[in-house]
Amino acid sequence: MPDLLLIIRLAGRRVALPASEVEGVVELDGITPTPRAAVHVAGLSALRSRVLTVIDGLAALELGRSPAEGLLEAIVVPSGGHTYALLVDSVEDVVETARPPVPIRAPVGPGWDRIAIGMVEAEDDLLLLVDPHLIIAGPAAQAA
Repeated sequence: MPDLLLIIRLAGRRVALPASEVEGVVELDGITPTPRAAVHVAGLSALRSRVLTVIDGLAALELGRSPAEGLLEAIVVPSGGHTYALLVDSVEDVVETARPPVPIRAPVGPGWDRIAIGMVEAEDDLLLLVDPHLIIAGPAAQAA
C-alpha cells in the first residue's frame, strides 16, 4: 500500500514528511513572542480558538531564523499531547510513494543529520525524509 508524503521546502531544501504525522497546513498571521522559550520556539499563535506553539524550522536546524512578519506558512503537527505549528518555506504537495524509505548512507549536513530518518522516492525525485517530531524537539534534543 502506498504511503502519503507531504512535500515541503525547509531552509531552501525540498524534503518529505510522513503525511500521517501532519494535521494540516495553515498560514499564520502573527506570532506572539514567548520570553524564556527555547531558541527554536518562535512564539505562540492562535488557530481556530486553539493556541499553537510555533516552531521556527530554521532555528530548529540551527540555520538562522525565519521571518516573523506577514503571512507565514506552517504545518500543524500534534506531538506529545500538544499541537505545534512548524514554520516552513513552503508546502508543495501530497504525493504517494510505493517504496519504503531507504537508509541514509552519508552525512546530509549540520542540523539535517538530527532530523533525517531516511531517503524516499517521490515523483521521480529522491528526497530526504524528515521526522517533524525531531524538528519540534529542537537542537537541544541532540545533546540529550
